[in-house]
Amino acid sequence: MFKKVFFQIHWFLGITAGLILSLMGVTGAIYSYDQQILKWLNQDSYVVEVAQTPKLTPAQLYQHFNRQQPEIEINSITIASDPTTSSTVNIKKEGARRGYNMMVNPYTAEVLPDIKGRDTLQFIQRLHRNLTAGEFGAQITGASTLILIFFVLSGIYLRFPKKHSFKQWFFIKPKLKGRNFIWDLHAVVGTWMVVFYLLFACTGLYWSYDWWRAGMFNVMGVEQPQRNQQNNEHSKDKQPELQKQQLNTILTHTWNGVNAQIGREYSSLTLNIPKHDDAKIELSFVDAIPQHERARNQAIYNYQDNKFEKFELYEQKKLNEKIMSSMLPVHRGSFFGSTYQFIAMLASLAMPLFFVTGWMLYLKRRKQKKLTLAARQSLNPQQIDLNTKPWMITYASQTGVAEQLAWRTATSLQEAQQPTIVKPIQQLTEQDLQQAQQVLLLISTYGTGEAPDLATSFSKKLMQQDLDLSQIQYAVLALGSKEYPDSYCSFGYAVDRWLKQCNAQPLFDLIEVDNASTNDIQRWNQALSNVTKHELNAMNIDKVFDQWTLSQRHILNPNSLGEAAYHIELTAPHDVTWHAGDIAEIQSGNNVKEIQNFLIKYQIPSQTIVESLNQNIEQALWDKNLRVDLNAFSNLEELLKQLPVLPTREYSIASIPAQQCLRLVVRQKRDENAQLGLGSGWLTEFSQLRDPISLRIRTNESFHLIDDNRPIICIGNGTGIAGLMSLLQQRNRQNYTANWLIFGERQREHDFFYQETIQAWLNMGTLQHLDLAFSRDQEQRIYVQDVLRNKAEELSKWVEQGAVIYVCGSIEGMATGVDQALIEILGEEHVDALRQAGRYRRDVY
Repeated sequence: MFKKVFFQIHWFLGITAGLILSLMGVTGAIYSYDQQILKWLNQDSYVVEVAQTPKLTPAQLYQHFNRQQPEIEINSITIASDPTTSSTVNIKKEGARRGYNMMVNPYTAEVLPDIKGRDTLQFIQRLHRNLTAGEFGAQITGASTLILIFFVLSGIYLRFPKKHSFKQWFFIKPKLKGRNFIWDLHAVVGTWMVVFYLLFACTGLYWSYDWWRAGMFNVMGVEQPQRNQQNNEHSKDKQPELQKQQLNTILTHTWNGVNAQIGREYSSLTLNIPKHDDAKIELSFVDAIPQHERARNQAIYNYQDNKFEKFELYEQKKLNEKIMSSMLPVHRGSFFGSTYQFIAMLASLAMPLFFVTGWMLYLKRRKQKKLTLAARQSLNPQQIDLNTKPWMITYASQTGVAEQLAWRTATSLQEAQQPTIVKPIQQLTEQDLQQAQQVLLLISTYGTGEAPDLATSFSKKLMQQDLDLSQIQYAVLALGSKEYPDSYCSFGYAVDRWLKQCNAQPLFDLIEVDNASTNDIQRWNQALSNVTKHELNAMNIDKVFDQWTLSQRHILNPNSLGEAAYHIELTAPHDVTWHAGDIAEIQSGNNVKEIQNFLIKYQIPSQTIVESLNQNIEQALWDKNLRVDLNAFSNLEELLKQLPVLPTREYSIASIPAQQCLRLVVRQKRDENAQLGLGSGWLTEFSQLRDPISLRIRTNESFHLIDDNRPIICIGNGTGIAGLMSLLQQRNRQNYTANWLIFGERQREHDFFYQETIQAWLNMGTLQHLDLAFSRDQEQRIYVQDVLRNKAEELSKWVEQGAVIYVCGSIEGMATGVDQALIEILGEEHVDALRQAGRYRRDVY
């Protein structure tokens, strides 16, 4: 929860203060090279032709301007050692606190052209420091700089302590698309910029707040200079003022004496024009190769005694003193050298990137929420016949199919002006049933004939009561799969029997739906049309398959006692997203040999074109059931009409979109004739690498990962590790570490799927607990439910702390055993309460 709050604050400040910081970043980058820009724009002011005569001394320049422009007041004169560099005369100017720099020819004293671009750069500086809004703007930029520190620290916190490789932390992944690429760009580049932005912020606040500046001096152990300018002026008032003729002599003696005694090369030397006759003149000089542009040496020269009274070299200062006396170079990066300064400038220019990508992520998140809300509110207001009895529509769904059909049924009835109420069966009460007159029940069967997880309370409580429901007219749509004949639609039939026992009147006989068959759904639609006397719009479960590519496949359990299990990787040619816990539905196909045998049997040339499909017959038969009895046919179209499409197969997804591929764990299955199953054969053997695979992602909300940092307990066996891997991958990405994995298989040596990844998660803290149950590694067989019983006390503690339990794998043996173990440890009522609260979630088969 703490991390979630940090995230909310991070993005809220990002889409607000981010604009100010972007402006500060761009203007700061420009101003960090202000001197270089001015020199580049003003070559005729900074560079002169070398003359045969020596450069004019400060005394000569002072004397020249005293004669030519006696009205100006000179503050200082700077002479450069480079013969091609102009001299600088700083004069007093109203409104300029530090005076105005006048560039002059060092050989003739000619005033050179005024500096172009100086006003523009000063405007950029004001924009950077206070948005050109004075003290009010300074408060905004100061607050934004404090927020930048929060951005850096919260960004690190939101990524850390996620244990990634160096490549994952610091390299952008160009193969990512859409939101994943934007997030990666935002996070990875942000990680690169951590040092720069912290330094920018901490040094920038030096000019924003007195308390911050004082704190920096305290932390650095440097005494803060006191502003005693007024006192100095009062003391100097007691000294007699110098006459201009005296100044010529003083400047001449000083210039000669300083150059004779300085004892080191310099690139430029500045003499401050003294105002009082106190025998002292202040000067500064820059070394021939300075550390940075503000690395000035300070000195005081006594022109009466012809010696230095103070001689303070910048290079001899301690590091902390250097830093505190050079805050601007530290801020812009020149303190650390030209290379660092250039990189710092790029980092500053990159500031808008985070504002833009942050907004893009925010807008995408907002759009997704709107789409989700629209899906949940898909019923459009219709004109309702008020004289018609309302229909109560309830559903028992595990993977969402029954729920989807319930809402489509409601939409279809509303379009026919029939009033409807839609409720999940777990929210249905005895009072609801006693007040209802027309009830439609869309009921899925789960596992080995059981109620869906969320419908267990209805099954155990309401269905155990003998109610008088004689006022109800009802209909049941039972969903199941004929591939499991022993349990086909059994919970739907159980609900139907119970309603009849309660004297409810069926509107028509129960309708079975085999694997969301369109024909079966249309029978339901037609039956409702007959009852309501209205023509209802057709409804079905749309299945649109995308073409993915089989990009990788390898066996996970060589030499295992069990059937071979394969790691499958699929890639999509476009941006696809899904949630941890979702399901991949695969359209299975026929292997080439079976298609060829079929064509030989019916004497059909393999390259014959099916005109209506514009493809050859081999291609047309790839997804058809070739094992049905056929009637005579006169053309290929008649043949294809007799061949039903092969059933699809569903697999838990073992990866998340950020991993740039969709991963499955598929175990080979064989029938009584030792033939490979449709789905497992198609994915593990018949398809070849780079072949297209028809796949659609089906949302599986009942197994989705919680979006907070509550603990989770993942329990599974065999290929059920797939669904659990996606959950743990997402938790790892979210930096949530309260995770417990309990996994079972046959032998550790052969069947420990994804051992390296799981062990790495354990080592770096993504997993707090890992418990394994390899049933064949000891004489007494141990299963995951046995682990639960052995860890009963720990399990109870985790559940008390709000843990959510996820179970994925085979329902026979494992899931049933886990359910029984949980009831023994926690109590049946507690387990049912966990189901209803969404804290006991299963994806079992």
